[in-house]
Amino acid sequence: MDRMTYEYFKGYKAIYNYDKQDWFYEDTGESATKNPRPCRQCGHHPVKDGGIECDYCLGYLGDNVVSACCGHGAEKGFILLEDGRLFVEERRLPR
Repeated sequence: MDRMTYEYFKGYKAIYNYDKQDWFYEDTGESATKNPRPCRQCGHHPVKDGGIECDYCLGYLGDNVVSACCGHGAEKGFILLEDGRLFVEERRLPR
């Protein structure tokens, strides 16, 4: 049985091809790493804010934010702070 791993890239499902060692969009078969798409939720690409790449809809959230994601309409958004606190949306936003 083949291993199958999937992840969401900006809200679009991608499957990992172990032979090619790359991620491919499930709907088109294009490389997800070589063909970045805009966010499925807001339709925008990430922006550089304060020298840091951020989700367009979140922007720069501060120096104490380690990681953040809007969820892109496919997953719950989150904000992870340096002190370990994690804030997660109670529910995914509708598309």
